[in-house]
Amino acid sequence: MKNAFILTLVLGFAGTAPALARLTPEQVAALPPAAEVTVDFARDIKPVFDASCVKCHGRGAAKGGFSLDSRETFLQGGDSGPAAEPGRSAESLLIELVSGLDPDNVMPVKGSRLTVGQVGLFRAWIDQGLVWPAEVSFVKPPALNLHPREVSLPPVSEIAGNHPVDRLLQPYFQEHGIRPAAPVEDRGFARRVYLDTIGLLPPPEELAAFEEDSRPDKRQRLVERLLAENQRYAEHWLTFWNDLLRNDYEGTGYIDGGRKQITGWLHAALAENKPFDRFVAELVNPTEGTEGFVKGIVWRGRINSSQTPPMQAAQNISQVFMGVNLKCASCHDSLINDWKLADAYGMAGIYTDEPLEMVRCDKPTGRKAETRFLYPELGEIPTDAPQAEKRRRLAEILTSKQNGRLTRTLVNRLWEKFMGRGLVEPVDDMEQPAWCPDLLDWLAEDLAAHGYDLKHTMQVILTSRAYQMPAVSLGEQKQSDFVFNGPGVRRMSAEQFRDAFGTVAGVWFESPAAQFDLTAGRSVEEVDAELLPRPVKWIWSDAGAAQKALAETVYLWKRFSLETVPEEAFVAATCDNSFTLYVNGNKVLTGSDFNQPRFADIRSRLRPGENVFAVAAVNHTPGNQPPAEDQPAVEADANPAGFLLYARLRQGRQVLDLGTDATWVCSKTKADHWEQRDFTPANATAAVEVGERSAAPWNLGDRLAGTLSVALIHGEVRASFVPADPLTTALGRPNREQVNTTRPSTATTLQALELTNGGTLNGLLQEAAKHVLAEGAASNNELVSRLYASALGRPPTPNEAALADELLGTSPGKEQVEDLLWAVLMLPEFQMIY
Repeated sequence: MKNAFILTLVLGFAGTAPALARLTPEQVAALPPAAEVTVDFARDIKPVFDASCVKCHGRGAAKGGFSLDSRETFLQGGDSGPAAEPGRSAESLLIELVSGLDPDNVMPVKGSRLTVGQVGLFRAWIDQGLVWPAEVSFVKPPALNLHPREVSLPPVSEIAGNHPVDRLLQPYFQEHGIRPAAPVEDRGFARRVYLDTIGLLPPPEELAAFEEDSRPDKRQRLVERLLAENQRYAEHWLTFWNDLLRNDYEGTGYIDGGRKQITGWLHAALAENKPFDRFVAELVNPTEGTEGFVKGIVWRGRINSSQTPPMQAAQNISQVFMGVNLKCASCHDSLINDWKLADAYGMAGIYTDEPLEMVRCDKPTGRKAETRFLYPELGEIPTDAPQAEKRRRLAEILTSKQNGRLTRTLVNRLWEKFMGRGLVEPVDDMEQPAWCPDLLDWLAEDLAAHGYDLKHTMQVILTSRAYQMPAVSLGEQKQSDFVFNGPGVRRMSAEQFRDAFGTVAGVWFESPAAQFDLTAGRSVEEVDAELLPRPVKWIWSDAGAAQKALAETVYLWKRFSLETVPEEAFVAATCDNSFTLYVNGNKVLTGSDFNQPRFADIRSRLRPGENVFAVAAVNHTPGNQPPAEDQPAVEADANPAGFLLYARLRQGRQVLDLGTDATWVCSKTKADHWEQRDFTPANATAAVEVGERSAAPWNLGDRLAGTLSVALIHGEVRASFVPADPLTTALGRPNREQVNTTRPSTATTLQALELTNGGTLNGLLQEAAKHVLAEGAASNNELVSRLYASALGRPPTPNEAALADELLGTSPGKEQVEDLLWAVLMLPEFQMIY
């Protein structure tokens, strides 16, 4: 039987039909009989509604105009009248549909059909008067963890002390019959907090000093000191935010311009501890340095409509900052939560100039989506506003004090990072209840009250007794069964493992994969004293070039002598408009943006005796094109030119600084082999100093020092600064084509294979053994003790020392040291954070 009301219920179309079905006697006889029991709504009916009906007809959804939100809406039925009337189950459209009399029109449309017994219970429920307790409702509940809520701290107690986190947890512990364990010993705490704040193992001498410190507040002092180490803090937390923001150094999209890094901005934001509200605002309403986040990945070829850049922006912003999963709703109304296709397109519309047509499962609907924020009660975004205005408005709403979800999502991620499990789980579903709501709300409000200072919130958590409790195994507990009784035992991340290897064995990465400014968070005076101890000038061939110069190529040279090849040699250079730098005839640098100085390690290009820098510096035409070599120079107003270079060469404590100044020579004539070491320019003249480093129109400021700052970590580069390799991939580092808010903590077969027989680790062990042997040791005991102190923060036990001595033998060689290093690295005590 097909009628308009059935189509209304099943397909969601309005129509006209009689209020109740008109079944033939034969059809009535075919219905399952009513159950001969007294029906209990909560026991018999509600579970079926929850499992089979609410998705389309409850929690705000009303396909075909039919809603199960309450008894009243149920009795009203759909657009064509009621689905059932008390006492008349045999005439009910609801019963007809769930019975499956017409195979083409069965409810529910998806999922398992109701059993004969369940249909019988529904018939009995209708016949017994449709009893529906007033307190039962299928209305969509208010959003959880959305609005600010002030929390009063419980009183100070002997067990909880005065720390706010512990005071807030005390009622929770009492409710669950838990007496908090005594804090871990100093060595365990120090190792845990070093790895959690800066991602490195504690140096043995620092660990010893901490253990010997008798001050009662030494743990708080240690946390404060580590969080104040801006560069090491930024190097560690870069991994966390790269995962969340899909930022990487290579991979899909980077070669063809379909993806853009935000590395420079992100590292600087972390190093200077940019307030989190500003951090978010600059990402969602992007500048040139942050636009890669909302740009996402421009995939090649034909893609699903849910993967367009505006939709990626909607998904990523919602997940990272609001703890909302929109991926399912980007294709159709979600099957895993209450988000609708219109919600996803409403967010995506913020990043388009025109309203978007909604596409369901790659089929256009013909309907335009109204631009709106996920939670309209927090603020409106005009659909017809320019895109720039919509982005600005989104940033305002996200970072407003009325949006309590932003801070709750962030503190939940931090708690999960430090404790192994969030206050809300999963961390990307902030609509779930927290196991300690007062703690979540207090931490969130405290973050906002302290200027969105992430380090403040970290310090609050890390100095709590809860954080200092002995680590426990989290296992595979369901959220409903979970009871917090201490931080979870965690595996080192891939980057932490690789950095710990560097700490123990002295084998790091050589250079970072991207240009970083490592001066963020430091004073200009401090940076200049360390990186630019001598003045550096802009130079050109003619005075007045800072205001106007011909569009032409100028050749520049600087000769210098070295007694030996230096241990370190770096150069940074820039030019208005472009340049190519040669060292002894070898091309080492090119650049075409004076705002972005370029950096290079030139040690391999130098030799004892005379050396030469040779530069082709080009001032472009007013149309920003390099001048043709066979054309006369072009003159134009407001076409400045200048070249600037600084080189730092170090041998031991002796440093040679070379910078552009009037000692350079120049020529406007190109000659054969002009870039070679033995070339002598004819008719060259002294270069002209046309401005200080920070002079107009370039206003370079501290950007040259920022470029040179890479030299500070050269040869000791951490894993967060480089692309993944087979080892870090096996240890769980993702490819970051999707948002990654957590990493798997369980060991895998791939990890076991890589750690036992992987080529990457084997190569590292070989290098490490050379390094260890080069350091030398008076005895096996000295070597083993040094290794255990750096890797585990303790001396070896007598049994461990004896086994290691036997392994090394009387004359330890490379293979024996490799084996000992591998054995220590494989210890759970090394790989786990207890």
